[in-house]
Amino acid sequence: MRVEQLDKLHVKAGAVRAEGRAPAWALPAARAALVAGDALVATACFVGAFVMREGARVLAAHAGGGWTWSARFAPYAAVLAFVVPVRVLANAYYDLYRLRGEFSYVDDAARVFKATAVASLLIVAVAFMFRGVTTFRSFSYSRAVFLLDFLFALASYGLLRLAARAAQSAFRRKGINLIPTLVVGRGAEASLCVREMRARPELGYRVIGVVENGRLGAGVPEEFEGVPVVAGVEQLAETIRETRANEVIITDPKVAGDLLFEVMMRVGRNRGVEFRIAPSLFNFLPRKTEIDQIGALPMIRLFREPLSGAARVAKRGFDMLISSAALVLLAPLWLVIALLIKLDSRGSVFYRQERVGMDGRVFLFLKFRTMRADADDAAHREYQRKLIAGQPDVNLGDARRPVYKLRDDPRVTRVGRALRRLSLDELPQLINVLRGDMSLVGPRPPIPYEVEAYELWHRKRLDMKPGLTGLWQVSGRNRLSFDEMVRLDLFYIENWSLLLDLKIILRTLPVMLRGDDAY
Repeated sequence: MRVEQLDKLHVKAGAVRAEGRAPAWALPAARAALVAGDALVATACFVGAFVMREGARVLAAHAGGGWTWSARFAPYAAVLAFVVPVRVLANAYYDLYRLRGEFSYVDDAARVFKATAVASLLIVAVAFMFRGVTTFRSFSYSRAVFLLDFLFALASYGLLRLAARAAQSAFRRKGINLIPTLVVGRGAEASLCVREMRARPELGYRVIGVVENGRLGAGVPEEFEGVPVVAGVEQLAETIRETRANEVIITDPKVAGDLLFEVMMRVGRNRGVEFRIAPSLFNFLPRKTEIDQIGALPMIRLFREPLSGAARVAKRGFDMLISSAALVLLAPLWLVIALLIKLDSRGSVFYRQERVGMDGRVFLFLKFRTMRADADDAAHREYQRKLIAGQPDVNLGDARRPVYKLRDDPRVTRVGRALRRLSLDELPQLINVLRGDMSLVGPRPPIPYEVEAYELWHRKRLDMKPGLTGLWQVSGRNRLSFDEMVRLDLFYIENWSLLLDLKIILRTLPVMLRGDDAY
């Protein structure tokens, strides 16, 4: 029986075996090219900083023929010997040569800044602390040269990484440089995982098979979300070898820990296979917990205020600063949009609606009007009721690319469609942010009749001020079901930080420009 199962596994897994990946030499060659590029950039930036600050030549003709360092540059040439290796090693330390798996332009930018800053500090230390052991003991280095070198390097490395990632995304959209991935489980997390990786190949993954948490039998379908179910979890190790998968994502929390550990020991180290766990948020304790003690008994306090007093002040200050600047800079755009709305259809420029904010407080929500003035909301009410209840007919797309939003809404005007596609109809909410009704980042504010249909756990998303943008907008938007959206909101509330807010804002901009999932 065991032999028969392995034969079937061999046939099924072999059918989805990962083929057509980049040649084995491609990624090492790309990394080597990046290292060489970084070394050239380090040299060019340092030399360029010297020339800009000192206005002197770098090379001079040698008396015996040929070229040598000029007298002005010779002390800096001694430092240049450290500049190149220090910058390359700093980039390697901050993982800037990783080309495998998912990447983020925001995270890359943060790593470039850290690597450049740390390397610059080390270079300055080399120049000013160890010049005593060189022949230039009495030479005084210009601090402006090192400052310019830092600025040049920061800009150059940022542009180089941007170009490299853009090229990588283009290759991935053609099916190149994708990691063959197995997904274990067939639940909601598995479904979301498969759909997201299919819809966004630039993430760097290609799901080649689903592994059932149990045995394959009559009740197990041939496919799940369009991906073949290749084996049961007991054959996971053999499946990894047969399919040549490089990544395994565990989405079912009921997978036996002992079995998973055994598989990791058998194939993980020897084959370079990585294992990830995609847990449901409600299977684990929240991040923002506190350890208390009652007498001699230690206790874990699960639910506390999402933001401390200091965090609230910091978030509010951040909101005021950014929203004020945005209102001033975008004022001409407001005038253009207002004119287009007036020319397109009768009615007010702004649309005002009651929305539910933090702790259930109702406030007046502002948008640019995108619908006809006499529009009826009955269809939207019914759709939202079904969406919150999780009824299957609310998916107006298909299994491969779901859409959880009314499409081709006849109430929307021509200008309104364009505004919605670019999310420009949301700009008046900057006024709501200044008033204190909303924040720049947070859960989207629901309509009162939507809240009436909430389950109890849905109401946890009202624990924080609603936002103009949020984790949902940059993580799938209308491809996500209502429950998935709420889980993202709760994750944001539990893991809030100013850095997270900044990342979401920066990721919102390309989503707006692409018009992602506006309908």
